[in-house]
Amino acid sequence: MHEGHRSRLKNRFLEEGLDSFEDHQILELLLFYAIPRKDINELAHSLINKYGSLSGVLEADPKDLAKTPGLGENSAILLALIPSLARNYLKDRWGTRPVLSSTANAGEYVLTLCAGRSYEVFYVICLDAQHNVIYPALVHEGTIDQAPVYPRVIVETALRHKAHSVILAHNHPGGSPAPSPQDIEVTKRIRIALEQISISVLDHIIAAGEQYVSCAEKGLL
Repeated sequence: MHEGHRSRLKNRFLEEGLDSFEDHQILELLLFYAIPRKDINELAHSLINKYGSLSGVLEADPKDLAKTPGLGENSAILLALIPSLARNYLKDRWGTRPVLSSTANAGEYVLTLCAGRSYEVFYVICLDAQHNVIYPALVHEGTIDQAPVYPRVIVETALRHKAHSVILAHNHPGGSPAPSPQDIEVTKRIRIALEQISISVLDHIIAAGEQYVSCAEKGLL
């Protein structure tokens, strides 16, 4: 019976893709490859109930996931891989040196960098004179609570990658993309520091979920 259910789900995916799948069925399909010969329908439902959504399950701490009865470390790692895998896939589709010549392009690129992250990250996106991305440098993970350290780290990063200009980017996981007073202060400190070495800050983009805010468009640079 279990094997028949597995075969049906796999064949359905091959014929239809995932669009018509419910969240627990997507989890089942994933877990087939980590948990052999076992009915995992109930497990998939319990994970959705515990974490609130499919994205909640995939973004959960793998150590916490592994404590779920019937799951285990291998299955937890498989699930936790998905957001990072999706992020790398989306980033790869931009190519090696995408051109960020508009706020819309830059905003979409930042959403790609921040996709699936349940914690705060801060990027300095190094650009050449034609606004091609040289390198999107992840310079910090965690909340922005040490503003004085940012200018030094970002100056070092921009110099290392020979940036002509930079776009700053970070996310507000589970919140609003509206810049906080602290975000504005950090932006000001970084802009002043980079001006001393003739590198301009084109924008600071803040992402939250599927939305982003451009500090340049808000006149906050």
